[in-house]
Amino acid sequence: SARVSSGPWLSLSYDRNCPFYKTSWMLRCIVHFYEEAQRAINDSSADHKVTWGHIRACMPKILYGLSSMKFQNPSDGEDKLRAFFKQFHEEITQAFRNLDD
Repeated sequence: SARVSSGPWLSLSYDRNCPFYKTSWMLRCIVHFYEEAQRAINDSSADHKVTWGHIRACMPKILYGLSSMKFQNPSDGEDKLRAFFKQFHEEITQAFRNLDD
């Protein structure tokens, strides 16, 4: 879990040009993923135990998105980036809903 949460975030410390809204949305998405993963793991039953391995196997697109969101270009404009991060945040939510099904 440390690799999932620290990988994309630590890269920001080297980008002096990263606007605060991008930084805060990236952190929001990372924390949302972590909290949803913890909830899924803690709330899973013994019959259908959810593990980090299971989450990794079921969500490669989301994990890729977490590590690549740092490449969103601020020159695209704040509105476009906010829309991207809101959509990605919702994709994380939906991926965990689908995991529960």
